[in-house]
This record gives sequence, C-alpha cells and structure tokens, in this order.
Amino acid sequence: MSILPKCLSGFTVIPIAYPSSSHFIYARAHTTSKSKTSKPNNILPEGRTLFLVNVPPDATERELMLLFKSCGTVERVLFDSNSADALAEHAPDSDSDSDEEMVEDAEKADTEARPRKKRKLQTSEPTPPEVIPLPSPSFRTLHKTGSCAHLIFLDSSSLAKALSSPTSSKAWPSSEEPRGLSHYMAKYDAERPPLDTIRAHADSFMERFEFDLSKSKQEAKYRKGEAIVDEDGFTLVTRGGAYGQTLGGGVGVASKKFMLTGKAGSRRKKDNKKEKEKEVFYAFQKAEKQRKAMLDLRKNFEADKERVEKLKESRRFKPY
Repeated sequence: MSILPKCLSGFTVIPIAYPSSSHFIYARAHTTSKSKTSKPNNILPEGRTLFLVNVPPDATERELMLLFKSCGTVERVLFDSNSADALAEHAPDSDSDSDEEMVEDAEKADTEARPRKKRKLQTSEPTPPEVIPLPSPSFRTLHKTGSCAHLIFLDSSSLAKALSSPTSSKAWPSSEEPRGLSHYMAKYDAERPPLDTIRAHADSFMERFEFDLSKSKQEAKYRKGEAIVDEDGFTLVTRGGAYGQTLGGGVGVASKKFMLTGKAGSRRKKDNKKEKEKEVFYAFQKAEKQRKAMLDLRKNFEADKERVEKLKESRRFKPY
C-alpha cells in the first residue's frame, strides 16, 4: 500500500473511513482575495475559517461539526459559493436594529399621547378551513460531487489543530438519517403517500378553494341586480349581452348584432335548417343502397345503348 502524502498543493489531506469504503477531504486555511480585503466587516473571518474541498455529497452540517469536534468548537458550516450570501443574511446589523428600536419608541409615544377611542365590536368572521398537508419528511440535502465547504471555528487554535496532518483515518460520524440507496428508497416512498392521505388533502384543499371563491364573490364590486354608481352619481354603462345586460344589472347597451339584426344571439350557433335524418344506419341498409345503385347504373347503361342503336339506324350518329 502506497503512503499517502500529508500535504498536496497546499492542502492538508484528511482521510475519511466509511464502514465499507474510504474518502479523502482536502483542507487549508481560508484566505480572502485582494478584491474583498477592502470591504469592511469581512464575512468569513481569517484565522478561524477552514476551507474544505471534495466534501462527500451527502454530508450534513452536523456530521462535519462532529468530524472536527476534536479540534475545537465549530460555530457554523457553510457549503459551496452560497456561504457568503447565507452569512450576509444572518449577519447582525447594529444600525438597522437601532433604527427599528427608535421607530418602535416613537410609535409607542404617539399611541400614549393620542386619546383612546372606543373600539367597534367586530363581527366574527367565519374561519377558513385548514388544508391538511401531505407528509413531507426531512431528508439530507445532497450536494454536487467534489463540493466545497467553510467551517468557522470559535478560535484560531482550533483551526491550527484541524490543519495538522492526522496520523490515521477519521471515522465518519454515524447518523439516523438514511444515506446511499436507503436514502433514495425512503424518498421514493415519501413521494407516494397512501391514498387516504391524498384524498384528505384534496378534499380539504377544495373546501378552502370554495371558501375563498365565495369570499371573493361577496367582496366583489360587481353584484347581480345592482347598478354601479361612481362618486359623481353617474351610472356605469357597459356593453353586455344581446339585450344590454350589464355586469351590475343596471343600464346597458345592446350588442352590435342585436342592433343590426334585431335578433338575440345565443352562445351556440344554431342552424335553422332541419337536421337530415340518416338514411343509412344499419349494415343491411348500406348493402341495399349499394345494390340499388348498381341496378340503376346497369339500367341507365342499357338505356344509353338503345339510344345509340336508334341513332345508328337513323344515321344521325357521327362519331368523327
């Protein structure tokens, strides 16, 4: 067995031992580029951040924390290039917090200075039905092969311990979450819940949809039988159906077709012609029709032959 190098292109080689296989992670201290050094409040602190390459695709934050627990306390684990954005979202902003506190204090002072008004009794509105959700078990997030990660330690001494070359392979932490083939099998079963659960979810969703639909109809501006009057007192006139029925049930204008023809239109275009009954419906009727057509054809042929013979006799037939 060949001896593994302790360092490779500036990266410390960390061998990982699985129950039936092995893996290698490459680590080095994180350094910021020159373009980012000028920015204040660096997101990934130097001296405490460990940069990892070739992280297992099914690795989780908990497993990486347990893997480097012997080196020191890990504050946070961030995967790939999204680490900077994630840290920026969770980074505390003292200025924004102070501004929010000032606004809250001003609002409290205004409310205390204003005289209290009597609250109107609110009528109890019907509560919307809840939608029964489908079961969604949480599985580990799979990353790309050869993905990267950043580990932020609590102090710089922990980073130095993590970069020291290990004497033996580190055992990968065990987890209750399924991995490998069992992960895909569990995910396959979770995406196909029982029919009773799907039926309950569909029924509750339709109840919520009908509730929202009825509520939107109640709050709608256009109501049947009521004319729409604006602020100046004018009634809204819109083009409606054949007789000028408006959306609000008020004044309307007749359609162009009704003004030209004087007839009310319908949704479906009906022809005035009577529908012809089918002459041929059964198989024997079709056969009789074909037989009759052949007899008529022969009869006409014989009549044409007789007419030609008569023309020959009278010498009026001139073929050329």
